[in-house]
Amino acid sequence: MRVPPVWVRRPLAVVGVLAALVLTVLLAPVLLLPAAALSLFTPGRWRAVRLLGFLLVWLSLECLALLAAAVLWVAGGLGWRLRSPAMQHAHYEVLRLVLHTAVSAARLLFGLRIVTDGPSWSPLDDGVPGSTNAMIVLSRHAGPGDSLLLLETLMNRDHLRRPRIVLKDLLQLDPVVDVYLNRLPNRFLTPGRPDLARQVGDLARGLAEEDALLVFPEGGNFTAGRRVRAIASLRGRGMHAEAGHAERMQHVLPPRTSGVLAALTAAPGADVVFVAHTGLEHLSSAADIWRGLPMDTDVRMRWWFVPADEVPGGPREQADWLYARWLEIDAWVGENRPAPA
Repeated sequence: MRVPPVWVRRPLAVVGVLAALVLTVLLAPVLLLPAAALSLFTPGRWRAVRLLGFLLVWLSLECLALLAAAVLWVAGGLGWRLRSPAMQHAHYEVLRLVLHTAVSAARLLFGLRIVTDGPSWSPLDDGVPGSTNAMIVLSRHAGPGDSLLLLETLMNRDHLRRPRIVLKDLLQLDPVVDVYLNRLPNRFLTPGRPDLARQVGDLARGLAEEDALLVFPEGGNFTAGRRVRAIASLRGRGMHAEAGHAERMQHVLPPRTSGVLAALTAAPGADVVFVAHTGLEHLSSAADIWRGLPMDTDVRMRWWFVPADEVPGGPREQADWLYARWLEIDAWVGENRPAPA
């Protein structure tokens, strides 16, 4: 699917979000009673009511964030000073507040509990292991829900990072993602382009101590079909050792090394954090959310902190190291993913 040009997608998306919020607010009193009745026949306590409540919160946050973006555009000299440090900081603060509110609403409405296994990490100011270096965060790709929680964790008051994100161009169809992440240093990549690794390297160059480059090396959510195709692709390129490692991975896709190696080359002084998380990976569509959104359950996260001086040197050593870490992530996911409902 090709992303429409900005002058088409943004007006349509903004109008669509505003219309959805107005319609939901107007119909909420009418929908509340049927939602309560429907909840009696669906798993989870008050599932339909809680989903309706979160929809209102989410649409309200989208509209407020877009209003703030308009104010920042005017304050930034009608767009001329949006790249200034003050304007960049303001955009990060709005995003941090939006993400914190959304995650807090999910905790309250869905009873989600985020459980961190093992030591956490504190990049700037509160504990061990800690770092004042730039950071490259290599995360399992597990759907928008887990990714949202990860992004909020990077930006919250405990970690205070300014993320630079490598993400798919289709996510620009969300107006808040489109406006804010295009104003900040991020990269929307079209799958299949030959210059993907170069763009990741460009984004990693110049990372400051408060920055964190967030990369999803798998390139997409895990499915059995994608796993088979990835293994076949590795064998077709003569990468038999990597294919053998990939065959041992039952819950994650093999990492694509080119973008990660480009990031490590462009930011040789950066610490590295590997992230595994599980609990919301099966939620990719509205139908998935209705059928499978867990209620009153745990979302588990695990961090592996690697100081810059412990990152292997040389592309071959780094690729082997990446695969070894991904096998560790696969084992952790297998031990901690929730049982099928």
